[in-house]
Amino acid sequence: MSTLSNTVSAPRVPVLADLFANSWVKNAALVFGGALFMALFQQISIPVPPSPVPITGGTLAVMLIGSALGSKRGASAIFLYLMLGLFLPVYSEGREGLDVLVNSASSGYFLGYLVAAYVVGRLAERGEDRKFLTAFASFIFAQLIVFGFGIPFLKVHMDYDWSTAIHYGFTVFIIGGLVKAAIGGVLMPAAWKLAEKTR
Repeated sequence: MSTLSNTVSAPRVPVLADLFANSWVKNAALVFGGALFMALFQQISIPVPPSPVPITGGTLAVMLIGSALGSKRGASAIFLYLMLGLFLPVYSEGREGLDVLVNSASSGYFLGYLVAAYVVGRLAERGEDRKFLTAFASFIFAQLIVFGFGIPFLKVHMDYDWSTAIHYGFTVFIIGGLVKAAIGGVLMPAAWKLAEKTR
């Protein structure tokens, strides 16, 4: 079984989107579709008071988008989603606007989404999304990236101490994160098996 540590030197392998995207028009359509997919999943929102950050489907969407589209298209899709949110209510709980993007409890998580989509895409380009265990590990790693950006922003924005920020910005999401990683770990290998049968 391959590991995350040896993916850097491994040759690039196709991601799912490479099976369909053979023109700039199709690539653009995949990026736009990824942004819409992210917007849809962000509306799956479960408040976890007193944490100011809800549980959303966004992290699962980021993992699936990055894996399916690859690093560049995946990150582009998340970037487009973030830009759409400046004008349209596509952020979690139907929010929109620059203030939500750069000056809210969720701001760090938004930045983490962008980085995580690129990283999980890079891992998919090394074939890490084709087996459950490596996909699961990739998706756990991607979520840790999101939390790595989200917690410091949350601490500053809410004026929390580190213990409180980690509790409200990470601990309350652990179970949900494991479930999301497991879902992604099942879906991506299944998607590859289906794609290989239909080729």
